[in-house]
Amino acid sequence: MELILKEDIQDLGFKDDVVTVKNGYGRNYLIPKGMAALATPSAKKVLAENLKQRAHKEKEVIDKANKTAESLKQLEIRIPAKVGAGDKLFGSVTNIDLTAALDKAGHEIDRKFVSIKGGSIKRVGPYEAEIRLHREVIVDFAFEVVAENK
Repeated sequence: MELILKEDIQDLGFKDDVVTVKNGYGRNYLIPKGMAALATPSAKKVLAENLKQRAHKEKEVIDKANKTAESLKQLEIRIPAKVGAGDKLFGSVTNIDLTAALDKAGHEIDRKFVSIKGGSIKRVGPYEAEIRLHREVIVDFAFEVVAENK
């Protein structure tokens, strides 16, 4: 079943992408929740026209995302965490903690666009995360988890 996505869906595609999914997933989940619409020939023509008109605006958005990416590359983030024996953390550091640290630094990024490589962090040390600012602009962001001062 071919569908046109109305919003970004993790591991499936971005808004306005034409994707092929299994019938049940499309009919029972995506379409009823308003996340997608059927990709009929007329809907594809309308989509193509909309994308053509939106191309100029999209360029400005990509330029803004590239500027944000450059400023993120200059940024050094250290996330303090409580540490037990050795370098093992009490609890873990997740993308929520990273987005909170980025907010303090002046970059407001939604947590669903931040993914820490390897999942949640359970030890101190340097790590990397992938931040998606736009479908074409993805930044590899290095940060460090440090022991909290007592």
